[in-house]
Amino acid sequence: MKNLKINILFVLSIVLGLTSCSSDDDNNVVNETPTPPPAAQLLLNSIREDGGIPYNADNPVLSFSDAQNVFLPSVLGIDFRIDRSAVPEGPTARFPMFQGWETLPNGEQREAYYVITEASDNALARDLGVIFAPRMEAAIGSGGEQNSRWTNDGRLIFEGSVDFSPKRSLVAGNASDDGFLVGFPPAAANPGAIADDNWSSYVVLPGTNIVINAQLVANSTGIHDRIPHPDGNSQAQEDDLNNPNLSKAKASVVMQLLDGWHDNRPYYFHIVTDTSDPGPATIELGVFAPRLANLPTFGVFPGGSMLPFSPTANGRTFDNGDGFGVQGLNSASLSNRQVQDPTNTFPIDPSDTRYSPMWDAHITEFTVAEADRPILRSFDQINDLLADGTLIPFRGNGNPSPLANTLSDRLTATGAIINCPVITQPAESVIGTQIGSPRN
Repeated sequence: MKNLKINILFVLSIVLGLTSCSSDDDNNVVNETPTPPPAAQLLLNSIREDGGIPYNADNPVLSFSDAQNVFLPSVLGIDFRIDRSAVPEGPTARFPMFQGWETLPNGEQREAYYVITEASDNALARDLGVIFAPRMEAAIGSGGEQNSRWTNDGRLIFEGSVDFSPKRSLVAGNASDDGFLVGFPPAAANPGAIADDNWSSYVVLPGTNIVINAQLVANSTGIHDRIPHPDGNSQAQEDDLNNPNLSKAKASVVMQLLDGWHDNRPYYFHIVTDTSDPGPATIELGVFAPRLANLPTFGVFPGGSMLPFSPTANGRTFDNGDGFGVQGLNSASLSNRQVQDPTNTFPIDPSDTRYSPMWDAHITEFTVAEADRPILRSFDQINDLLADGTLIPFRGNGNPSPLANTLSDRLTATGAIINCPVITQPAESVIGTQIGSPRN
C-alpha cells in the first residue's frame, strides 16, 4: 500500500509537471522564480561572503553601555575622541558595508557599496542591528523613494545612482545689508557628490512595504566625502578609492560623525549622507539627491516621513569660554573642511518611534549681536527665543508660514531635506574613549 501511494504521487507529479510546461509553452510564460530568503538573511549573508562580520542580534560583536548610548547596535567601532589636534577628522564610527548594484541613466548597472542605518520594519531592524523607524513607510508612493530588486545571488539593485567624482567647493557668503548674516547663505556651493533623478536613500525592498535607509558610500567614481582620510588631508583625498577607511575586504567603512544638540545635551553624533539641496550637501559633505524633495511632507509633524530639526543661520563663531563652543551654518561655512560642524538642534532621538532619519530643516536666525547669541541646545529654548524675538525664522526659508508642526508653532520650513541618521549620544564620561574597531 505504501509503495502504491508513492507511485500514484510520482505519476501525479509528472502529469502536473507536463501540464505546467504545456501551459508555459502555450502562453509563452516563464515560471516564477522561487521566493527568496528573508531580506535580513540575504543581506547578512552578503556581509559574510565579502569578508565582513555579519550582525548577530543574539550575540553582537559589541555590547554598548548605557553611558555610550549607541542607537545602532551593528556598528563595529566608535571613536568618541573630539580633540582635533589628536584626531583631525574628529569622532568616527565604522559600519558594516554591503555590496550591491546601482542603475545608471542609460540602464547599465554598476557595482556600488552602501550602509544601512534604519528600517521601517521592527523585525528587520532587529536582525540587521539598525534603528527601527516606522515613519519611513509613509514615503511609499510619494515619488521620493526608490524601488529595488534582488540579483540571483541576493544583492540589491537600486533604480538610481550617485556620481562621487565632483570636487566639493564652497564660497562663504558676504555680509547681509544689516550685518546679521555673514558666511551663510554661501555665495557658491558645489557638492562633492551628485545623485541622478532616480536615486533616493529611502529604498523599498523587493516585494514588500518595508523601507530601509540605504546610503551609497562608494562606486567606481569615488567615495563619500564623509569617509575621512587617515592623514587628515581629506580635501586632497576625497575621491580616493584606496582610502583604507573604505575596506571592501572587511565589508566595512568608516565615516566621520557630526555633533549636535538634543534636550540640552551635546554629543548628538550623527552622519549626513544625502540631501535634497546643494547648499547643505556642500556644507555638511553629503550627496546632493534632488529626489528626496518629493518625500512627504515638509513642515508637517508628526505626519509624513520626515522629522523637523533646527539649524541656525548665524550662530556664535567664537568660543566665549562657557564650554559650549560655536554653532551655526555660518560657522561651518566659514571654517575649513571637516573642522566645524553646524551643531544643529534636534527634537527627539531614535528611541522615540516618531523618529525619522530624514530631517526637515527649520532654520532660525538671530536678531541680536553675536556676543549675545547663546548656543541653541533644545527645541524648548528655541521656542522661548522665538517668542521673545531673539530668534526669528530664517529669512531664506522657503515657506513663510508655519505649518502643522507640533514641535513648534513659530518655526518655518526651508523645504531642504537632510538625511541625518543618529548613531549615538554618549554621556560626558565617554568622550575621549574608543570602543571596538573605529578604523579599518
